[in-house]
Amino acid sequence: MSSSSTTTGNNVFEVGEYVTLLVSVQAQSCCSKSSPAISVPPPKPLLIATPSAKGDFPLLLFLHGYLLHNSFYSQLILHIASHGFIVIAPQLYTVAGPDTSEEIKAAAAITDWLSAGLQYVLPPDVRPSLTKLGLAGHSRGGKAAFALALGYTTTSLKFSALMGIDPVDGMDKGKQTPPPVLTYVPRSFDLDMAVLVVGSGLGEVKKNPLFPPCAPKGVNHEDFFNECRAPVSYFVVKDYGHVDMLDDDTKGFKGKATYCFCKNGKAREPMRRFVGGVVVAFMKAYLEGDHTDLMAIRGGKEIGVPVALQTVKFLV
Repeated sequence: MSSSSTTTGNNVFEVGEYVTLLVSVQAQSCCSKSSPAISVPPPKPLLIATPSAKGDFPLLLFLHGYLLHNSFYSQLILHIASHGFIVIAPQLYTVAGPDTSEEIKAAAAITDWLSAGLQYVLPPDVRPSLTKLGLAGHSRGGKAAFALALGYTTTSLKFSALMGIDPVDGMDKGKQTPPPVLTYVPRSFDLDMAVLVVGSGLGEVKKNPLFPPCAPKGVNHEDFFNECRAPVSYFVVKDYGHVDMLDDDTKGFKGKATYCFCKNGKAREPMRRFVGGVVVAFMKAYLEGDHTDLMAIRGGKEIGVPVALQTVKFLV
């Protein structure tokens, strides 16, 4: 476990009041320092960001983007955890083809594991509120999150809030990866929960002529929003790209590639703070019943929003 520094502010775009920990859990029982030995190991390796203080905390299952490491989201999930949430970020795969079916099944299996195993890998006196469960995913992970919420496979726990962070359903309209999620029928998603969709203004812009945009029009955030029914909140961040919510320092070949294949903004920190803050505001609204921060962001009130917003829409 490792601690992160905190401040004691309530602004959702700043670090919250809780001291946080990162916990790594392997998919098999072991006795390494980084992974507690448990009798019910998870089906996939996990990175968990959690408050260290005593209390009952809502949960967020966060699914990573295509070919990315869950560790690339460490700063983001620690930000969310510092506001009083437990974030479970599985490593769904390291290499994958176009079909997302197996990662959707893996996400469902991890959801089912939460009841049996999560308590045993958390700090003492940190208790997960299994009835307050959110689901989020970035890029292809956003597509997988929507598929899981739409019932492509069943889970033993019920999600109460769904968040797509620049979700992508393929290479272009007509080139969806299987199984397709978008139907291109407005308000067709039959979701029994509130939805947040966050888009990047530069996601549909090519980084260079050799590669397609990372979030191309026809299969991106705009299409996901158009198929959601109320209640749904939709924000598009101007001047930032598809992977600008990742850690500043993403190591290895895959980490360096995140700076090469997608059009990026000038820095990642503002986009990461916005994504972390709006996710916190959304979960406070729909898991805890406090809509104050989400309504302030929707209404354009000054609460320290760290980015310029290109689009703000919502259906209630």
